[in-house]
Amino acid sequence: MSGIGIWLPLILVMVLLALRIPVSMAFLSGAVFYFGFIATEMPLNMILSKMVSAGMNMNLMAIPFFITAGLLMNYTGITSRMMKFADLCVGHMWGGLAQVNVLLSTLMGGLCGSSNADAAMQCKMLVPEMEQRGFNRAFSAAVTASSALISPMIPPGVMLILYASITENSVLDMFMAGYLPGILMCIVLMLAVAYVSHRDGYKPTREKRASLREIFRGLIECFWAILMIIVLIVGLRSGIVTATEGGAVLCILCLFVGIVIYREMHPRQLVMVAKESFASVANIFGIIISATVFGLYLTYAQIPQQITRMILGMNVGRIGFLMVVNLILLIMGMFVDSSAVLMIAVPLLYPVAMQLGIHPIHFGIVCILNLSIGALTPPFGAVMYQCCNLCKIEMPEFLKQGKELIGALFISLLLVTFIPAISTFLPTIFK
Repeated sequence: MSGIGIWLPLILVMVLLALRIPVSMAFLSGAVFYFGFIATEMPLNMILSKMVSAGMNMNLMAIPFFITAGLLMNYTGITSRMMKFADLCVGHMWGGLAQVNVLLSTLMGGLCGSSNADAAMQCKMLVPEMEQRGFNRAFSAAVTASSALISPMIPPGVMLILYASITENSVLDMFMAGYLPGILMCIVLMLAVAYVSHRDGYKPTREKRASLREIFRGLIECFWAILMIIVLIVGLRSGIVTATEGGAVLCILCLFVGIVIYREMHPRQLVMVAKESFASVANIFGIIISATVFGLYLTYAQIPQQITRMILGMNVGRIGFLMVVNLILLIMGMFVDSSAVLMIAVPLLYPVAMQLGIHPIHFGIVCILNLSIGALTPPFGAVMYQCCNLCKIEMPEFLKQGKELIGALFISLLLVTFIPAISTFLPTIFK
């Protein structure tokens, strides 16, 4: 278990991921290779035992509920009402519908919780409408992809739950920590959209600012969506419900609103929701279970301890370490699924962050924001590819039209990296 041998499974996994092998299979291959050919004293049935125990982690049971709740938004009429409210708030600004796109992602982020789900939804809802109003299709896709990255930051984002589970931090603290970075991303993206729209002549959708009465009426129409967020946060904060129970309550509220209040959802649509939810949950849990097994290899080979000693020996300090983390995660996020990178990188880098005295919540937000931006950049950014495919545009045109938006997101990353209070302020005051 010495020398280069202990690093071979990690190298194998990275090669398999670069070859686009499914993430769960890549992780399992690395673990089986290590325990089958290198650390042969460990019985292989330990892998099966670890897989079973990983799937029984109750902290992760919140994920299926929140994914299902996010899907239910699209079938219950809540999403369309939120879009109308967003138009009332920002439709008078330069690039009106593009601004609506950004604000809607922020408002719905707490309910969708997934950048891929948010991007897919808005590619279908808003991109055709933007194109009809004179927006360049590639710019419309770039706005949609960029704003979708806000979703993982706004509670109850799946990445927030994953990080809390991996590091044994409070899910509620991670939820509270995500709000200010998410709002910051919204603001810088809206400024970038306004700049591009003013330059390229993308007009507002409304001739004048909506009156307070109109905004109030729109707010009333969104009452149930707002109530859901309030119920979730108050329930978690007061300890009335756990994150898992809160997700279940959210699903029940969505069904009640869609079937009884808005009457826009038919019970037979539940089959469609169940199919989409099952596919998403199966993919995420496959990654989680296989990554947990891969973590057994990392622990047994003492990889985190070696990386900790190596980085601490470089004397880079907190700022230098965070810059190294930014670089590593951005590069990894360009090639590999964000959830997979989180499951690989956090166990390796978290011990170093703790040794350097970096706040665990701040470190988590920095990791998640890095991986979100990585999903928007070439060569294999998942959200970028999804939007390019759905909108039928080429990647070079996407990057040309979206360069200002990507730049705005990098500004957000630097601010969050160097100003820890953006991440830690709300968790601290709500202790």
